[in-house]
Amino acid sequence: MENRRFVPVIVVLLIAVILLIYLSSSIFFTLRPGERGVIFYKFGNGIDKANILMPGFHVKAPYNELYTYDVTENQVEETLDVLDRNGLSISVDISVRFHPMFDKIGHIQETFQQDYVNRLVVPEVRSTVRQVMGRFSAEEIYSTKRPEVEGAIKTETEAVLGAEGNFIQMRALLIRSIKLPEQIGLAIENKLKQEQEALAYQFRLDREKSEAERKRIGAEGEAAANKIINSSLTDELLKMRGIEATQQLANSPNAKIVVIGSGKDGLPLILGNN
Repeated sequence: MENRRFVPVIVVLLIAVILLIYLSSSIFFTLRPGERGVIFYKFGNGIDKANILMPGFHVKAPYNELYTYDVTENQVEETLDVLDRNGLSISVDISVRFHPMFDKIGHIQETFQQDYVNRLVVPEVRSTVRQVMGRFSAEEIYSTKRPEVEGAIKTETEAVLGAEGNFIQMRALLIRSIKLPEQIGLAIENKLKQEQEALAYQFRLDREKSEAERKRIGAEGEAAANKIINSSLTDELLKMRGIEATQQLANSPNAKIVVIGSGKDGLPLILGNN
């Protein structure tokens, strides 16, 4: 009789254990590194946006729902056909790296749910790329203003994704390639080649002009110097220099014949030396 009294208790305990095992996946859960979680309380105030669950072991009521987010860096690659300022079609490959803001995943879940990449990131990236490239010509996008185009796309995409209500942190945006229609691409390349050749030719002309100017200035300077020297060479000065030279020759050890007063303008005449 005493054993029969414990039968209901044992049955209840067995049922409780079975239920606990059956519901364990709904009660106990573990968040791995790089994950965050938020709880949706069905009989409460909905998503608990203020309390973000960190990696580790957690317990919840089986009727509440857990939303898990991978907050590590994610990457999206897109190939887009866009129109330039003149309506020319351009194919561009874009790569974007981003992650959700760790403490805002409750807001992201409430607005975009876990499919926020396709609902938010991809559409905003596409829209921004088309808007920015639509402000430039194909030639500017392809060559002369490519860094400016990349910078504008990155700045504007980052601002949109990180705006209040979106809560996405963009890490990087890269333009992997830009493809123009073949004929347009060849025309732009030929134009750039011609511009480079023209710049090289102009450089050679400028260099030759500079060299000619340098020679002209040098010649004018030399002519001016000769003019100054010639104007200073008076007869008296020449006679004095001749006398000084004669004295130096007379004092030299070499034998010579000097006829005084027989040269031009009465200067000594040197007939020879041994």
